[in-house]
Amino acid sequence: MRHQKKFNHLGRKSAHRKAMLSNMAASLIIHKRIHTTVAKAKALRVYVEPLITKSKEDTTHSRRTVFSYLQSKEAVTELFREISKKIMDRPGGYTRILKTGNRFGDNAEMCLIELVDYNEAMLSPKDDGKTKSTRRRRAGAKKAAGETEEKVADHKEAKKTSKKVEESTATEETPEA
Repeated sequence: MRHQKKFNHLGRKSAHRKAMLSNMAASLIIHKRIHTTVAKAKALRVYVEPLITKSKEDTTHSRRTVFSYLQSKEAVTELFREISKKIMDRPGGYTRILKTGNRFGDNAEMCLIELVDYNEAMLSPKDDGKTKSTRRRRAGAKKAAGETEEKVADHKEAKKTSKKVEESTATEETPEA
């Protein structure tokens, strides 16, 4: 029976799973965002968030502990130098999972997992008086409307002149006949 066993094995042996999560965590820390399946992202979130919490305290012991999980000097350096400063006041929830639809080949649910403090598009705008309005309109709506009116007027004038030309040529031809 599987009572109280919530760990997702991801269809891999333990050594393969640990190596995969280690590589994915290092990639997430270095690139701040990775594209993967939802199941792997959920497993990665459980794996990487305690490491990010551990990075808040910059000691030799915590660096060695994090390195034993990540096995990447670059990722450990990035985590303790850059990321830990940004997440210092955050009590948890360092990652965000954004579902992107299903993969074409096997219909697996795909997502983006990213570090919350590193997505400028999702961060709330600061109140410095530079907030953008939420109303949108087509880029050249007024200009395009004005241009179409001018084109219609030009077209009507062209028709009038062409009618006048035809009438004048018709009147010139009739007296001769």
